[in-house]
Amino acid sequence: MTTGYLSEKLEVREAPEKGGKAVYSRLEIKKNEILAVWGGQVITLEQVLSLPQSEMGHTIQIHDALYLAPLDMEEPADFINHCCNPNAGVCGQITLVAMRDIEIGEEITFDYAMADSSSFDEFDCACGAENCRGRVSGDDWKRVELWSRYDGYFST
Repeated sequence: MTTGYLSEKLEVREAPEKGGKAVYSRLEIKKNEILAVWGGQVITLEQVLSLPQSEMGHTIQIHDALYLAPLDMEEPADFINHCCNPNAGVCGQITLVAMRDIEIGEEITFDYAMADSSSFDEFDCACGAENCRGRVSGDDWKRVELWSRYDGYFST
């Protein structure tokens, strides 16, 4: 069990319009820089489904039926929100990197389709991106256009 990592170039801010908190850049970030590494305890899908709803959303899928659950609900990397037009992507299973250069003050986001094939975490999307899908589902990872757009940034 490990705690996560959040780059010193990032900070968690209150963001009530996003449901609580969000992560923003404090400094410029170059493409492929490591932004965050999720930490926690490996649990099964059955264990995830037994968690309170508020904690389920803080897990990240790391294999077909395995998830990483934070040890602390204030884990900074867990406040990185979804966006249908993200600036970050998954590298490996638990590392998030910049998909492009990121300016000071930008919110750090990734598309949950990069790391999620579970139906329990589906929701109506309000990211506001021009290409917003309107709904995030556990089947989004199967979309051909996403594989093309996020080539090299999907969880293994």
